[in-house]
Amino acid sequence: MFRTISLQQQDEQQGSGPRVLIVGAGIAGVTVAQLLRRAGLRPVLVERGHDRGHPGYMLALMPMVDPALDELGVRNAYRAASVPLSRYGLYGHTGRRLRVDSMSAILDRYGDYRGISRGDLLEVLTRDGCDVTPGTTVTALAEAPDTVRVTLSSPDGPADLDFDLVIVCDGLHSTTRDLIRPRLAVQTVDTHWAGWVAWAPSDQEPDLGEELWGAGFFLGVYPVAGRYGAILGGPVDDLRAGPVAFADSVRRRLREVSPRTDRVLNAIATDASPYYWPLTDCRAERWTTGRIVLLGDAGAGFLPTAGIGAGMAMESAWVLGRMIIDGRELAVPDLLTRYEIAQRPRVEAAQDNSRTLARMMFRRSRLLAVVRDTAARMLSVQAVLKPIQGLLATAPDPGRALRENSSATVRGR
Repeated sequence: MFRTISLQQQDEQQGSGPRVLIVGAGIAGVTVAQLLRRAGLRPVLVERGHDRGHPGYMLALMPMVDPALDELGVRNAYRAASVPLSRYGLYGHTGRRLRVDSMSAILDRYGDYRGISRGDLLEVLTRDGCDVTPGTTVTALAEAPDTVRVTLSSPDGPADLDFDLVIVCDGLHSTTRDLIRPRLAVQTVDTHWAGWVAWAPSDQEPDLGEELWGAGFFLGVYPVAGRYGAILGGPVDDLRAGPVAFADSVRRRLREVSPRTDRVLNAIATDASPYYWPLTDCRAERWTTGRIVLLGDAGAGFLPTAGIGAGMAMESAWVLGRMIIDGRELAVPDLLTRYEIAQRPRVEAAQDNSRTLARMMFRRSRLLAVVRDTAARMLSVQAVLKPIQGLLATAPDPGRALRENSSATVRGR
């Protein structure tokens, strides 16, 4: 669980190791903080939110998260808090089931593929305690060759602190990223679609995730422990009518409504405050500027179409954490350059896959939906996930990244 302590207390606990600031106590930030602390380092972890309750949604985590979970010693707790995602069902634009594929046959050779809520995942990651200072933001960054002077605004007032390394992981709309100079260029994809997210009761098939790709809408249903996370999406202009009206319009467009689809549409329509999720992503042109590094959504924020964004954030946190722990003889800028060379191409390849799927899913045209349904009957989920399988088959090696890339340059510079 999270333990709230003051910024001054965290600063005093840093000790003689490298001084590390982690901005953002989401999945990426907590993962790297816990890895460093387990190795004896004392990074300062701050979070802009005041409420340390776990707002969140459903996650489908692929096996690239396993090394981080194993190193933190929480694999058993993770398995207890999650459910296996053994099967994937796809429905066409009329509501008719097109196919069901075995995810186990595709992914079991690499490790676990499981569903978990974001809140439960954070509970697993912080089960041994996680010190954090909430209500705290970075208001200025001044990077010098040997340090980064950071101005922070916390509940106890402003503070200027020096760090050897700053890890920025405060999300897709990172405010800390905007303070980096020279300013980092960030590419965004705005699909002009969004979705309503709500929880629905579980049923007799808790291992089955399903998606319905409609004409002008989509519905995703993803199992977690004891319930389903559901997202009902469509064009932003259409969603302005609100979740009740939009769910009703989707129901009218379907010729077949399965019992699960019916329950999920009812859950979204009756939820007092479903979460509204704008479906945009971001990609920073580079992740590092000497002693500052972007991590997770701050460097590459994903569309939720491939179900891999959180997994890649955890993988990146593990790679970065291991390189910081094992690469202390390297200068920080050199270490971060080697990290970016090793990890950014992997993350961007996964992000490309999610963008490709978005172009397939987010369509208004009924004619295109008919063509897509026909193709989906012939194209298995294994073919769609082939790029992701390639990433899983070539797992990152932090030790190798430390040994290599010493004379290479980061693409984009």
